[in-house]
Amino acid sequence: MSELVAALPMYDWPEMRGEVDAQWMLLRDAFLQKGIDAPQTIVRRNGDLPPIPGGIRDAAGALIAPDPATLPPDELDFHRLWLHPALLFAQTCWGPMELGLSRHVQVVAQPSYDAYEGGQGELYSSAIVMLADGAPSVASPNDGSPLIPLDRIRGKRFTFNSLDSMSGFLGLTRDLEAMGESLDLFASRSESGGHRSSIVAIAEGKADIAAIDCESWALAQRFEPAAKKVAVVGWTGRRKGLPYITAAGTPEKTVGALREAIAGLAEQALIQRVG
Repeated sequence: MSELVAALPMYDWPEMRGEVDAQWMLLRDAFLQKGIDAPQTIVRRNGDLPPIPGGIRDAAGALIAPDPATLPPDELDFHRLWLHPALLFAQTCWGPMELGLSRHVQVVAQPSYDAYEGGQGELYSSAIVMLADGAPSVASPNDGSPLIPLDRIRGKRFTFNSLDSMSGFLGLTRDLEAMGESLDLFASRSESGGHRSSIVAIAEGKADIAAIDCESWALAQRFEPAAKKVAVVGWTGRRKGLPYITAAGTPEKTVGALREAIAGLAEQALIQRVG
């Protein structure tokens, strides 16, 4: 049995579990063919992570995270997952990467967002959503430039999934700054805990506006009833999408094999093309 860890947590909605498991089976089979001892199943809870007595430490021996065994077993702490030394393969966000995670992991590949409005190759943008008022949703600009309706969003209540999210917080912040504005144009800010929760908050009148990455928005339109009460009023600029990562200590030969396996699947059109 493999002692390595894998996860595909970023779009693993309850309704998507079967599709995510099938994606992992494709990836796992490709990894096995390259001689990689990939785990049979993906991690979905802290209790699935191998314990690290004394906590997780970096290459210099400094403590960077607690032992996963000390965390609530039925929750999943993304940061502990990403920092786990046994991590073979997972998704993360460029927000946490820019805020320090990149020192502890290696980027394996970038997925393609061609299947989603607002995506192009390895780049994705976020739909800026508000309560629907009968007007049609705004289409994503072809050139990927930000399309932010300042007059419409000024003075509104902004909700976001997390402070380190590129798609839900940092990207919009940077686009506003490029326009000479800031988050101060909003009447208030609140953290929802997830893109889906942000959409529900708007539909229920608890918030007015959120930025939802284009893949999550597509999932919401499939599975979240509250999305029917919400409409797209603009888009953030396109940025590099969620990278696939492995632990910093994963051997170079294994990293190369992971990349070859993913590229092979992409060529067969079995998973989205990677950059």
